[in-house]
Amino acid sequence: MIRIQSRQNAALRHLARLGRERKYRRSTGEMLCEGEKMLQEAVASGAQIQTLLVREGREDCLPAGLLAQLEQSGTALYSAPDALFCTASGVETPQGVIFSCVQPQWGADALDGKNQVLLLDGLQDPGNLGTILRTAEAFALGAVVLCEGCADPFSPKVVRSTMGAVFRLPCVTLPLETAIARLRRAGLPVYATALHADSVPLSAVQLGRAAVIIGSEGRGVSSAAIEQSDQRVIIPMKGRAESLNAGVAAAIVIYEMTK
Repeated sequence: MIRIQSRQNAALRHLARLGRERKYRRSTGEMLCEGEKMLQEAVASGAQIQTLLVREGREDCLPAGLLAQLEQSGTALYSAPDALFCTASGVETPQGVIFSCVQPQWGADALDGKNQVLLLDGLQDPGNLGTILRTAEAFALGAVVLCEGCADPFSPKVVRSTMGAVFRLPCVTLPLETAIARLRRAGLPVYATALHADSVPLSAVQLGRAAVIIGSEGRGVSSAAIEQSDQRVIIPMKGRAESLNAGVAAAIVIYEMTK
């Protein structure tokens, strides 16, 4: 394990840029992850760990033999004192491990054979996106599609919020029109969650084989999505709130789809 002693260290700067810059993540095909549990999730899921940085004095926080396993698989191993270690993290109280790994790649063919799919239309909040991916994976949803205007699924905040689901759940990036066309060819009806003149309660439609669109936090489902959907649906609410948080709404929809 190489000890980092300078802020100018190339590996340290690489990790820091992965945490800050979406364009850099896209160009390298890597993402930044933090924490011992997340590392174990990544390894168990078969993710390719590129660079591992351990906070100096915390080497014993990792399971016996894991460092040797990573080194054998080609992972570059580093340690750094607190002051330097923290420069690679985007949180106030970093854990003992920071690492980069290759981003999971899911093409449009990941939708083939899936009976239940969630489409996200302009969902921009990283915390909500991470929560939705975590919930979708927990209930074994077929796939999630990120359409135009969505947050980066490989940003550190999203990755943290998924609690490891990012390594396992098929998460496809496709234009809305392309995604809907592909799902329709597979025989899946497409529903949009929107308050519309012809909206019906979520419980009134068959969700065993279906795709449902969830809109952005601010404007909801776009007019284009509403026009392209087969039916508009709502989550009935008895209280006075006008709407639900996008992550909460998605969780209810996912539960109804998979129950």
